[in-house]
Amino acid sequence: MACSSEIQAAFILSSFVTFFLGLLILLICRLIWRTIKKWQNIKGTGILLELLLTKSIGSKHLKSLHFQGVFRNRIEMLLSAQTFVGQVLVILVFVLSIGSLIIYFINSSDPVGSCSSYEDKTIPIDLTFNVFFSFYFGLRFVAADDKIKFWLEMNSIVDIFTIPPTFISYYLKSNWLGLRFLRALRLLELPQILQILRAIRTSNAVKFSKLLSIVLSTWFTAAGFIHLVENSGDPWLKGRNSQNISYFESIYLVMATTSTVGFGDVVAKTSLGRTFIMFFTLGSLILFANYVPEMVELFANKRKYTSSYEVVKGKKFIVVCGNITVDSVTAFLRNFLRHKSGEINIEIVFLGEVPPSLELETIFKCNMAYTTFISGSALKWDDLRRVAVESAEACLIIANPLCSDSHAEDTSNIMRVLSIKNYNPNTRIIIQILQSHNKVFLPKIPSWNWNTGDNIICFAELKLGFIAQGCLVPGLCTFLTSLFVEQNKKVSPKQPWQKYFFNGLKNKILTQRLSDDFAGMSFPEVSRLCFVKMGLMLIAIEHKSMFHGYCGLLLNPPAQVRLCKNTLGFFIAESTKEVIRASFYCATCHSDIFAPELIEKCSCKAKIHRHFPGTTGMVKKNSMKEFSDSTVHDCMMWGQPRLMSNVSFTTRTFLYETVQDSDRLDSSGMFHWCRAIPLDSVILKRMDKSKHEFRNHVVACVFGDATSTLMGLRNFVMPLRASSYTRPELKDIVFIGSLDYLKREWLFLRNFPRIYILPGSALFPEDLYAANIEECSMCAVLSSSSKASSNPALVDAETIMATLNIGSLRISCSTQTPEESQNPSNIHYIEQLSGLDESFSGTSLHLSTSFSTGTVFSGSFLDSLLATAFYNYHVLELLQMLVTGGISSQLEHHLDKSICGLTHSCTSVMSGRARCKLGLLSLTETILSDIKPRKTFGQVFCGSLDNFGILCLGLYRMIDEEENKPEQKRGVSLLGEFVITRPANDFKLLPSDLVFCAIPFSTSYYKLDTSSQSPYEIINIVPTSEKPTNINHSPTIEPVHRTTTKPLMTSGAKNYFH
Repeated sequence: MACSSEIQAAFILSSFVTFFLGLLILLICRLIWRTIKKWQNIKGTGILLELLLTKSIGSKHLKSLHFQGVFRNRIEMLLSAQTFVGQVLVILVFVLSIGSLIIYFINSSDPVGSCSSYEDKTIPIDLTFNVFFSFYFGLRFVAADDKIKFWLEMNSIVDIFTIPPTFISYYLKSNWLGLRFLRALRLLELPQILQILRAIRTSNAVKFSKLLSIVLSTWFTAAGFIHLVENSGDPWLKGRNSQNISYFESIYLVMATTSTVGFGDVVAKTSLGRTFIMFFTLGSLILFANYVPEMVELFANKRKYTSSYEVVKGKKFIVVCGNITVDSVTAFLRNFLRHKSGEINIEIVFLGEVPPSLELETIFKCNMAYTTFISGSALKWDDLRRVAVESAEACLIIANPLCSDSHAEDTSNIMRVLSIKNYNPNTRIIIQILQSHNKVFLPKIPSWNWNTGDNIICFAELKLGFIAQGCLVPGLCTFLTSLFVEQNKKVSPKQPWQKYFFNGLKNKILTQRLSDDFAGMSFPEVSRLCFVKMGLMLIAIEHKSMFHGYCGLLLNPPAQVRLCKNTLGFFIAESTKEVIRASFYCATCHSDIFAPELIEKCSCKAKIHRHFPGTTGMVKKNSMKEFSDSTVHDCMMWGQPRLMSNVSFTTRTFLYETVQDSDRLDSSGMFHWCRAIPLDSVILKRMDKSKHEFRNHVVACVFGDATSTLMGLRNFVMPLRASSYTRPELKDIVFIGSLDYLKREWLFLRNFPRIYILPGSALFPEDLYAANIEECSMCAVLSSSSKASSNPALVDAETIMATLNIGSLRISCSTQTPEESQNPSNIHYIEQLSGLDESFSGTSLHLSTSFSTGTVFSGSFLDSLLATAFYNYHVLELLQMLVTGGISSQLEHHLDKSICGLTHSCTSVMSGRARCKLGLLSLTETILSDIKPRKTFGQVFCGSLDNFGILCLGLYRMIDEEENKPEQKRGVSLLGEFVITRPANDFKLLPSDLVFCAIPFSTSYYKLDTSSQSPYEIINIVPTSEKPTNINHSPTIEPVHRTTTKPLMTSGAKNYFH
């Protein structure tokens, strides 16, 4: 039957009257309550009301209030779905709401203007549903704290506009569609229901269900409104402009509007419908733009990144996890792929905890031939199973050096190692660690095995170690860095000196098993033979220590050490094709050959030449087995020392110092040690400068406060206190910085001798003058990890300002920029401060003038060590030994140190001390001047190795002397010296050249020249002042009339900052 306009108005007005009348009543009740509260605050009124209420209410009312509170709490527990009954109630309400919506869909097939009689079976069912909704509405109303806020909630509005018409229909014995389409808004509760039913568990599933519920509820509600107004027409026209449109056509119109297509076959004709479409179009644009692409992305990522990696038999792969970002992936791929350019047969599987960004996806697509990304976490075994970590060659964990909390970053990566080792103990792990004191936890893992290639790359240890080595030997940072950094970028040199520098960058540290024909020969003999016949520079070998019982590395071992079979050698060369000749050498076939390219694999020998690349842990494990107790003496065959003549030099062993200092070395014998020094006794005061006139010391300007992350200054001090240097050779170290920060670091520094603290800042010239910085040999600016800056150029602000301040004191600024919290692109500031030519603007830091002259060091190259450790972990061990002053991972594990392992005790073991030290020797002012002839690098190399046992590695040459100005004396150069790594054998030398050397501990590099009053120092050589100065604060007396002078730079010291 048809519904009159009066009946339709009754249905609609019942909802509006209920809503506004209830809201008015709630507002009046709140106003009355606030008025009573205000009266209670008036003097006397509160007491009177309290007496009246107390007498009238009595104890019964208090009991009822308590009962109401308990009842309300239980209702809240019921509605929150925290109990089983509450969950059933919430699910039942949702199911009945959907049922009521389905009944609406069924009734919508009838004309809107008609009323359904109670003979329709759906009407009593819908009435029953609404009675239950009324009960649920009442429970929610009782449990609500703020009644007005509850009244205005969406679910409450849905109930208010759908429940009252039900009672009107019961009174009128007829039912009308009206606003029953609002039940579609209950679909917004779909995600909560699915979570209660545990139908969805992942975040992507929850996100998708929310998006789906929003889209569906919006479409159904809008379609219901269009269906109502288009079939009813405009009220002021009494329905004359109405049109017959089904609910399905209404949904079609809404979806076409949402997609902004608008076919025009179904349109709104009423004014209300068109007005609604106008506003709905704007809302649908926002809805479509925000939610639809997100839904597509969810589906795409689910298919693309949640699958498992398929292991192909015979194809190797590695797993990379941890800090997977655009910067870290770009740096890793750049360093990993260039190690085997054109020969990549290893696939890289990235395990990221979040889906990749568009920029990161682009990187993966550009390298799709050997990269795969899988979404997951190394902390979950299911994800480790999906990437088949048990079949991987290794698992590499990347750290984030730019994070604000280094300890939290290290902790998370250590937990990843634990998870992987628990899943598969045999998986090889290579991990990046930011703080050195966190290293001790990894070797304690039961399945951690150094011999199978497990390795640790500690950023703080290596970075601060490089800075310390630069303080000991000028240019050594650049020299060592160039040996471990790959540079494939082609650059056209603009200056003559740049040609030599870029040629030196081609040389790297490579390893190769030596030919068995070298067995029984001394290291100097083998190194000389490789240099002359093969053009190779052999600098170190792997050797089993008789004292420690582990397989360690020896840099330029003495002639008494004889090589055994299958010895691993370390070379400075350009390619593996060159170093492989060392394994092919045959004393019979190649004795009369001096062309390196003619040395090939020999077929005349009955014995088999085994080629071990030395890139896997199994090689090392087997080699350790070969070093049995019965073969130790074969590998350590002591021979007679070579007799040397026609040379004016002295070789002396510091036996008296051994006895004197034997109680001042740490437990490993690697570092100078002293009893714990109280902090108060090393604190200097600015006013007492006259009491501590330092000379030739090292100044370290530290930026940090009481809350800063510890950078680990022990790693900076350890190379400066290596036992390979005698006590008189040690330099005083003065730290300038916040006393609150240095107090925290002192726990790790108190057992190292001759360390001082000056509270202050490098930003104040008074503090720098108090440290006598104009007389120092080196200055380092160290900065703790700072909070991330919105502008990357500002992260170096403090260090650049400190460098500017030090430069204003006319000090020779050799500025060093480690990468941990700094931006390498800021190198142009340093070149301006140092007066250097920025010859290659826009290129990487390693191609800058500052880096070539040894004035800048970037920690960014530490990223490349991850690939180095995978391909050849022996090279990483050599780097750690050179940088840290002698401690390697193997020795650390053998000694089983604790976090303060270097502070426990002293020892008299000399095996660790009698090792080579790196230095810089002058061709004219040291014992190298006695080598005749010395016109080429090859002549100096052979002469120094034959006569002194000194191994020459590279050159430090004045830039001005490459500009055809050889008449200038050393010290007048404005641009300084540049590093030449591994010069060619016939490379011509200049008299002013300095030579990077590995000098035996027992060798004196002083000339026996009685007419000279000042000996020549290996560290920071090149004295310029003829007037000797004394360190009057130091109790140590310099031997052999030794004086300490300023380095030969016009402004005095070098400054390293990071």
